[in-house]
Parts: sequence; structure tokens; C-alpha cells
Amino acid sequence: MQKSLPHLIRLTAVLAVIGIAVAGCGRKGDLDPPSAAATKEGDVSKPTKQPGTVDKPFLLDPLL
Repeated sequence: MQKSLPHLIRLTAVLAVIGIAVAGCGRKGDLDPPSAAATKEGDVSKPTKQPGTVDKPFLLDPLL
């Protein structure tokens, strides 16, 4: 059975859209600002937790 060219183009487009959608996935929200103590000392390498937020671990976090 031979596939037609429009079917192949449609399949390629759908797979490309799925790939772009998966590549755009990530954590939602703003970046964590540095704490006041860290900015006074000049050390902004460690992010601070916002009060009232819970950090849920993600499956791929150990790889990062």
C-alpha cells in the first residue's frame, strides 16, 4: 500500500507540532528573586524560596 504525498506531509506537520509542544514544556511561573541578604553580600547564586510555596520535585530534576 502506497501512501500519498499529502498524507505524508500532514503526518510530518503533526509530528513537528507535537515536537515543538513537548520542547516548550517546563515549569510555569516567574523566576525566584534573590533574598535581600544575598544581594547585600553580592552572592546571588542560591535561589530563595517564596513564603507559602511548595516545591514539588519533578521526575527529571536529578538530571538537571
